[in-house]
Parts: sequence; C-alpha cells; structure tokens
Amino acid sequence: MTIHDVSTGALDVLALSERLRDEGYLILENAVGGWALERARDDLAPCFAQAPFCDGLFYGHTTKRFGRLLSRLRDPDVFALHPVIMALVQSALGDASVQLNLTQAIEIHPGAPVQTPHRDHDMWRCAKTPPVTYMVNVMWALDGFTADNGATRVWPRSNHGDWNEMLPREVDARSAVAPAGSAIVFLGQTLHSGGANRSAKPRRGMIFSYCHDWLLPDENPWLAYPPSVARTFSPALADLVGYRQRFAGLNNFEGRSPAELLRGDLPEFFRFADDMSPEQQALIEQYHASLDGLAAA
Repeated sequence: MTIHDVSTGALDVLALSERLRDEGYLILENAVGGWALERARDDLAPCFAQAPFCDGLFYGHTTKRFGRLLSRLRDPDVFALHPVIMALVQSALGDASVQLNLTQAIEIHPGAPVQTPHRDHDMWRCAKTPPVTYMVNVMWALDGFTADNGATRVWPRSNHGDWNEMLPREVDARSAVAPAGSAIVFLGQTLHSGGANRSAKPRRGMIFSYCHDWLLPDENPWLAYPPSVARTFSPALADLVGYRQRFAGLNNFEGRSPAELLRGDLPEFFRFADDMSPEQQALIEQYHASLDGLAAA
C-alpha cells in the first residue's frame, strides 16, 4: 500500500507523481488538519441526513450521494486547492489547463455490497489513448477508512495495460485503509470500486475530481455554482470551476471571460477584445503588414 504522511513535513512531489503514475494511486495520510476535517463533517452532516439513497446497482441502493460540495463547505479551498493535490494533478494531466470535474459526497451504509470495478474516465464515451491521463480523482476520508467499513478498493497498476479490462481478479484488489483526513489519489484509468460495509456504521467520504479543461465535466459547474454562488469563491476556486476564458475566445461570455459575471456592476454590453496566442497575433500582424506593403506599392 502506497502511503505518505503529509503531517511529517515537506513531501517530494516529484517522487509522489512518479509513484502515482507507476501504481495508479497513492494515499496521503493526514492531508488536512483536524479543524478542517471537523468543519467539513459538521457542514455535511445535515446533507447526509437529508439525502436519499441511490437507485441502481452501480450507485448503490444502500449508498447516499450528493454534489455541489463547494457551496456546502465553509472551507472548500482547503480541499479543492490543496497544494500537494494540485501539484499531483498538474503533473498527471501534463498541462496547466485543469478544471474541477465534479465534487460528490458518498455515504456507504452497513450491509452495502462491493461496487462493480470501473475506470472513471469511461464517463467520456470515446476511445482513450494510453498513456494519456484524462482525469485524477481524490477521495477524502471524512471517516477512517477500513477494510470492514467500505474503504475504496483499488487495483494497483491497473492504469497500465488493457484499459478495456473491467473484470479484474478480486484477489488483486487492495483496500485503501486510511485515517480520517486522508486523501486517496487515483488516476481516471485506475480500476477501483467502493468496498462492502460489513461494519455497524456508515462510512463517509468526499470525491474531488479534476480533468483537462477541454473535456465536458461530469458535474455542470454553471448550474452547480451560478454567478450568485461563485461570487463567494476565491478567484482561484472560481477559475477552477470554469469562470475563465481559454484559447482565443473559448468559453467566453459576450466576448469576455465568464469571470466578468462575478462582478456586481455588469454592463448591458461588453467590449469584445482580442485574446490570441502569440503565434496567432504574429500571423495577424504579418497579414496586415503585407496589405500595407501592397497598398504602398
């Protein structure tokens, strides 16, 4: 089991990134402090109480789930923008254009069976190209995860080889046993599943998932966090959920960055402004210079 204790001091993120790529997962023990964990538990307790059980064998008839965690937590940045997590995500995805794919709280109740093994990147129903990583998941342990209470199960190194393999050997599964406050990080191509809860109490956790920002995210960020909600976010958190403009106009609002919607004094009309790459800008200037040359001739 690949375990690293965050509370012991500075971690070698490069080494952790290499281990994540090699094993397909790792566990960061004590990734958040006691106060952050207790506040998150308090914030989500009434939500777990009100949330209904799921329908279907995959989501689980004895499991509760709900999303929109950034608006339910008082300290969402602590989890969504955790510096070690973000460094691992950036390294795994291989570029700076990362977005939040989803947030989801999960409560596995006593008697719940094991979940079907799956690879989360299969939510995008297109051919995947190894070894490209499309997403990174982080399961935050709100309770201590044990082999008996439904700890997430992973298949080490299942991120390598045949990504179409969906029925691995049960004997190869490893329970991600970890104390409360830990983060279980695994790649989108890593086979995993929720464990069976053979204990007398529910097991609670949170998923924070990240992906390339050119992919359609699992949780619609603008419905989950409309401007009235996102105005309360830090700039970095608002950026992570999509209030930004990328690549010469993609994801724009009236020709501007959607971050404009987080202002309080919105005009009726916006001034469209170029947002080109240096290469595009150079080509535009070259073209107009050639026209000037022809006119002078």
